Amino acid sequence: MTLFADLPAAGTAVPDFCLPNQFGEAVRLSGLRGSGVALVFFPFAFSPVCRGELAELERERAMFTDAGVRLLAVSCDSKYTLRAWADHEGFTFDLLSDFWPHGHTSRAYGVFDDRQGQAARASFLIDGAGVLRGCIRSDPGLPRPLEQYRSALEEL
Repeated sequence: MTLFADLPAAGTAVPDFCLPNQFGEAVRLSGLRGSGVALVFFPFAFSPVCRGELAELERERAMFTDAGVRLLAVSCDSKYTLRAWADHEGFTFDLLSDFWPHGHTSRAYGVFDDRQGQAARASFLIDGAGVLRGCIRSDPGLPRPLEQYRSALEEL
């Protein structure tokens, strides 16, 4: 699969999923209908760029809450790794495990990197009806700018 070749198109319904969070609780996208969702795919817990990005999102969490948007971060790490990382970093939003089947949800969103076995850096802004309203991507090793989230939330 070519990375980013199969991204959902803006204005279309996004794929549903059910993934465990860092506590082992099932989070189903369709169960969140009625509120917006920022779905943030990231490569790996405990990596420097991912840590910086998610720490910034944690600091600016009110920006999402004020917009009525639930922040969900997804990686191919196990729920146990994500729990240890959330505890270590103080992340209070859901970290979702796309561990098994490995990268299934990342593939459905067109962001799974087959060569690296990880999700790429891509975020999807989804409205309360489950329709994609915006996408933010960055190249490997580069964080997504917070200002792009601000702009996307204004349009949600």
